[in-house]
Amino acid sequence: MSAQPNNDTSDLFQPARVGALQLANRIVMAPLTRSRAGAGDVPTDLMATYYAQRADAGLIISEASQISPQGKGYIQTPGIYSAEQIAGWKKITDAVHAKGGKIVIQLWHVGRISHPALQEGGALPVAPSAVKPNGWVFTGKGKEDMVTPRALELSELPGIVADYAQAARNALAAGFDGVEIHAANGYLLDQFLRDKTNLRTDAYGGSVENRARLLLEATDAVVAAIGKERVGVRLSPISGANDIDDSNPEPVFTYAVEQLAARDIAFLHIVEGNTGGERVPGRPTDFDLGKLRRLFPNAYIANNGYTRDMAIAARAADRADLIAFGRPFISNPDLVERLRHDVPLAPLQTATLYGGDERGYTDYPVRESAAA
Repeated sequence: MSAQPNNDTSDLFQPARVGALQLANRIVMAPLTRSRAGAGDVPTDLMATYYAQRADAGLIISEASQISPQGKGYIQTPGIYSAEQIAGWKKITDAVHAKGGKIVIQLWHVGRISHPALQEGGALPVAPSAVKPNGWVFTGKGKEDMVTPRALELSELPGIVADYAQAARNALAAGFDGVEIHAANGYLLDQFLRDKTNLRTDAYGGSVENRARLLLEATDAVVAAIGKERVGVRLSPISGANDIDDSNPEPVFTYAVEQLAARDIAFLHIVEGNTGGERVPGRPTDFDLGKLRRLFPNAYIANNGYTRDMAIAARAADRADLIAFGRPFISNPDLVERLRHDVPLAPLQTATLYGGDERGYTDYPVRESAAA
């Protein structure tokens, strides 16, 4: 029987540096949509309590936050484009910093994963091409089927790039330590990357280089706004989330990661499998994501169904610099301590994942020994 990895020699619980940030450990709280924002998509005091409870994470990546009203795809998700939203987030970053934590915001444009009920003036959601996604979204009326989006005009793309840059500046004004550009899980930047959703014939479609153009332009704009040492990007190369796919993802994501590496950004965050599902490649077009780790010289964050033993083993083999945990952080505000001491994790209440009040949000208990 092989020995189980333990924390006696692992550096999972030791300090690490990511770009400009000195972190207390290598455990990351993954971005988790919880739909608790208030009127005007303004972050609330309850959200400040929630994030402060989890400030023991080496790094918190906030829930995805829309960079503009057009970027919204779900009810009660926070934005980072208005003065009120910036002020709401400032309470949260102050609360996390008061506990010694570090927090970056995930910048989000959902693209076609939306509904006219969530868009200003009942407008159609936008996308690279007018390809309808299969699925539904929550609106004020409950579940509603997604619609065929409107293809973005070439003249609109510089404005979206500018929105990413302004959102990054707003994030620093709100006290965030940096940003993560959300280019995963079938949202706008991922829609441009994939040939299932990008049927364009202009400079943003067709070749791999063209399909990666918007991601790289947004990254360059954000880097110019706040500095490369405070910027990360999240990708999900083999995930089919939100009805996304590509006929040959390996050259697409190899090129994207090579270009991100050349820009010397602080971190790359990879969903290593199907978002919220299987960890391993399952389709003929899937590929070994270890290639991306080898291509990127700075901090590589691995995500997707990690357990404590898997995380320690990944660090022992240097397959990742940091490990992101998602749902375990929801029901275990003291997750770092539970992982450190190898104690059981509290179960998740799935009925309270999205929307609601403090129940299933800020009322999960910490272990008495941990609290002591």
